[in-house]
Amino acid sequence: MTAPPTETLLDLRGLACPMPVLKANRALRDMLPGARLRILATDRASVADFQSYCRETGHALIAFTETAGVLSFLIRRRAETPPS
Repeated sequence: MTAPPTETLLDLRGLACPMPVLKANRALRDMLPGARLRILATDRASVADFQSYCRETGHALIAFTETAGVLSFLIRRRAETPPS
């Protein structure tokens, strides 16, 4: 049996754009390929920001939910770092 992927939680509630994406980017840089990062945020601009961020970086936005004003994003780190 394979263990489920680990998930790191990053609580960014109360921070305004662009801080949630910047802090998530910093966290993802230190994670292993395929690792998952769950981000909690309250800034409505984060929805479009994380969609664009994932499109541009190659990370996968696997899930997005909203509960009582708290946005939850689940991002899987890309398998490899693209060549510069």
